[in-house]
Order: sequence, then C-alpha cells, then structure tokens
Amino acid sequence: MLSTHLETEPHNTQEALLLHLKRRGEMTVAQLSNVLGITEMAVRRHLSHLQSEHLVESRLVKQLRGRPNYFYRLGKEAKSLFPSGSDNLAKDLLQLVQEEVGPQGVTNLLKKRNELVVKKLQDRLAGKDLAERVVEVAKFFSGEGYMTDWEKLADGSFIIYQRNCALHDLASEYRQICAMEPKLIEELLGTKVMRKQHILNNDPVCGYLVGSET
Repeated sequence: MLSTHLETEPHNTQEALLLHLKRRGEMTVAQLSNVLGITEMAVRRHLSHLQSEHLVESRLVKQLRGRPNYFYRLGKEAKSLFPSGSDNLAKDLLQLVQEEVGPQGVTNLLKKRNELVVKKLQDRLAGKDLAERVVEVAKFFSGEGYMTDWEKLADGSFIIYQRNCALHDLASEYRQICAMEPKLIEELLGTKVMRKQHILNNDPVCGYLVGSET
C-alpha cells in the first residue's frame, strides 16, 4: 500500500519505483530493474498495477537500432503523492489580493517575494562562480520541496531540473508564479535562464537552461 505522501525514504518497492520516476522523469523497465535490484518481470508486474491506478503512464519510443522501447513516467494521479506546498493560507492570501487589486496585484506581491528570496540568498551566493551558484540555488529549491538537481553541459552552460512542482495546484490557478520563476533564477545566478521543460505543460520536469558566464 502506498503512503498518502511519498517521502525520500520509501517503505516498499512501488514507492521506490515512483520516487525514481519522479527524480529521473522517464525510465525503461531495464533501468528500473537496475536501480531497484529486482527482475524485469517483477518491474513489469509493479508497473502494471501502478498503471491500473493511473499512477504511471508509458509511451513507445523508436530507437535508432533495434525494437522500440517503452518509457514510463508518473501519471497525473501520482501528483497528489508528493508535497504540493500550496497550503490554504497562501491560496487564500493570493485570492484576497486578486479580489482587492486584480491580477497585477498578485504579480506585484510575487515580485516582492522574489526580492526577499534574492536578499535571503545574497550571502550564500556572494563571491561564487556560476557553477557554485548553481549548486546553491539547487539546494535552495530542494529545500523548498522542488526535488532539484542539475548538470553541466559541454559548452559550459547548465541545466537545472525541478522534478517536483512544490506549488503545482497554486501555480495552476495563478500562472504568474511560473511566469516569474525563470526571472528569479536569473537574478540569483546573474546570467540568462530559459525554461525548456514545464511540468504544467505536461513535461515530466521543469528544466531551466542556464547560460555560461562567457
């Protein structure tokens, strides 16, 4: 049986499977078999059950060589298993602001919040190069519930991945939250940032391309 909310330490194989999909975005049966330490037949049995519960979905991907392969990802019903961060207080406050001064009031409030975040992280980021700032920013967002990691590309740029939308329900209603997030990351890192993947557009992760310093 799955817990109401999944923690970083899973209690059973199916929870571990879901957490790996959350972290990686999409995985094959062979990849899941390797990280879980169980047979591919056992993986397929767990996937079949999770698909019947609409917690996992799959897509067929053509390969350059050989037969097509199935890639598995979290289904929409799985979102409720991870912390959303959109508590009633935040939602009520944004609703009150919108009722009083309209959508621009919500935008202005979120800008003020972003300014607070930048100020809060100033000391942590001061004197660091881009790679070190990426590490600190990823740590900050992970602490906020976004399950964030990153990778460095060959050209010196970076990709920051947010594998859980900590404000999914709230951002679905107030899209200003998502619209302003790349700008916040830009201010924190001091370089151009572009969102390449977006969970609210049904991508498995939010992915941000971070330009190099040169």
